[in-house]
Amino acid sequence: MEHAETVHTVSPALLRELYRHKWYYNLKIPLFYGLLIGFGYIAWHTSRVWVEWLMYGLIGYLWMSIVTFMHDCTHSVLFKARWKNWAFGIFSTLPLIITFISFREDHLEHHRYNRSPQDPDAFTMGQRGFWDFVLLYAYIVVGGILTIIQFTFIYPLQKFRQKQLLIHWGEVTLRVVFYTGLILWTSSLGVREQFLRLWLIPGYIFSFLNSVRFIAEHYETPWNAGQLAGTRTIISNQVNSFFWNNINYHMGHHVYPAVPWYNLQKLHQALLPEITRKRAVVDPSYFGVFFKACLSGPESVERNVARLSTQAKKRALQPELPG
Repeated sequence: MEHAETVHTVSPALLRELYRHKWYYNLKIPLFYGLLIGFGYIAWHTSRVWVEWLMYGLIGYLWMSIVTFMHDCTHSVLFKARWKNWAFGIFSTLPLIITFISFREDHLEHHRYNRSPQDPDAFTMGQRGFWDFVLLYAYIVVGGILTIIQFTFIYPLQKFRQKQLLIHWGEVTLRVVFYTGLILWTSSLGVREQFLRLWLIPGYIFSFLNSVRFIAEHYETPWNAGQLAGTRTIISNQVNSFFWNNINYHMGHHVYPAVPWYNLQKLHQALLPEITRKRAVVDPSYFGVFFKACLSGPESVERNVARLSTQAKKRALQPELPG
């Protein structure tokens, strides 16, 4: 079990219940893969362009569902058995090109150093120089490509040692064989272009949605303030919560990462007193935060401190305002 920030409003008895695995919730996994196959079948066979693109959009949206399952595998909580988390993690990342071990190690490091200089995912924080703007907006537009470069080359070469590198390059080899086989097979059937559309267009839609989600989870939360304060929960709506497996209840996940996805809403309710006491950031919309990030650009520590100070002063004055 990973380290959890101490939160006194969650009782040990409740935490034991929240940590407990319940296998039947994971029946969503075959359901979502069934939907992916069904939407892919419709996109492949329809003669209507708008139906084809609608299916591409739905497939891209559902890829986020699969990735949030895989995300639980990085914390070894989707399944009880460690090998099952690894097996599903490797299988589920096959269409995304990135390796599971690279995503896993980066993500666990992100949890250890959330919103601090050591956080490998805190690229929105910088000096607001030219390249900070380039990186932020490039991630918004071509986040999928940058993610592939980061997790295939940059992060492994910087961080991995012998055993991790062997696993990583083994996964890369598996993907090269898998993609080559698919492309050769579809080429022999004369449907390579159709196959590439079905793979790459939803992949781009997914990468954009993933950029929206990723930025919204931490952008303009307090810097170097711990797991709860340095994370944003997006209440969003129950459709997103269902299909994205409650990843929007992100504060609870950061404070107690060993809680499975299906208990995150209950955990959020238990954390509400602490969230209120610390005035942690809860927002109603992914796109609301995302558009703000697009308009405001990359962060800096100085701007972060100044913005939080201004917000604190406004909150202090609120009880004195009429109404």
